Amino acid sequence: MTRSKVRTAIFPVAGLGTRFMPATKGTPKELLPVIDTPLIQYAIDEAREAGIARMIFVSHPSKAAIQHYVMDDAQLRTTLVHHGKAELAHKLELAALDRRDCEVIFVMQLEPKGLGDAVACARPHLLDGPVAVILPDDLILGVPGCLRQMIDAYDCDIAGHLIAVMKVPWALTCEYGILSVTGQQGRLVFADSIVEKPTADVAPSQMAVVGRYILDPAIFDTLAKQGPGIGGEIQLTDAIAQSGLIKGIAGFRFSGRRFDCGSKQGMLTATLFLAQQDPAYAEVLATYNIP
Repeated sequence: MTRSKVRTAIFPVAGLGTRFMPATKGTPKELLPVIDTPLIQYAIDEAREAGIARMIFVSHPSKAAIQHYVMDDAQLRTTLVHHGKAELAHKLELAALDRRDCEVIFVMQLEPKGLGDAVACARPHLLDGPVAVILPDDLILGVPGCLRQMIDAYDCDIAGHLIAVMKVPWALTCEYGILSVTGQQGRLVFADSIVEKPTADVAPSQMAVVGRYILDPAIFDTLAKQGPGIGGEIQLTDAIAQSGLIKGIAGFRFSGRRFDCGSKQGMLTATLFLAQQDPAYAEVLATYNIP
């Protein structure tokens, strides 16, 4: 696998997943499946495709199931082979992370202090260079993957912080971080700030931040001094806005389909979308008049 100029990816997976309770009382949100593939698997595969050398999962002690899922389980595979399920055992082996191909580190965020704090927890384990952040509940389907597209476009001399963005209706700006746009060049949207969840009457644009970032390492010095923002949490967007005054900020308009799988509606939409791509589900969809 070809290594990229972005060598580290952080996966913040410590959240409680309250919008999916009671399902997430025992199963981490990141392990909820879209048909038969957990959300975190899509994120891992996207990072693999992008050539990431070290994956850091910022988790919580109550979510040990994530580490069990992410890493290979040789005993389970042996049991499956013994029961005549060698094909399934091979599928699990391919899905699991192999330390021979990629370094895997788990760190704990003990208190829910926000996305900025979760990212800061990974600081002692970073490789040199810019750092990717992937939010698994933002499912982005496309070829190549969103992170691969962003790495190909990234140039620290143009902007140190590159953020995946998409255009949203004015009525939805209150649900996102929104870029204060200063210009555009191809897929890059330049900005001088990010406003966290502004109402439509004060939103500076319709360019909304979604869950993929490539960040200059300077972000970690900013996070170390960052105070609480909206919701009393340490907001990553606030730190990007502050650090971006020096390093520069650009949004990246990716190709692909994005689903907000942090919501029930988004998870259902993603499931139906993937089901429509597979003839095996045609009869089920037809039963409910879903084309």
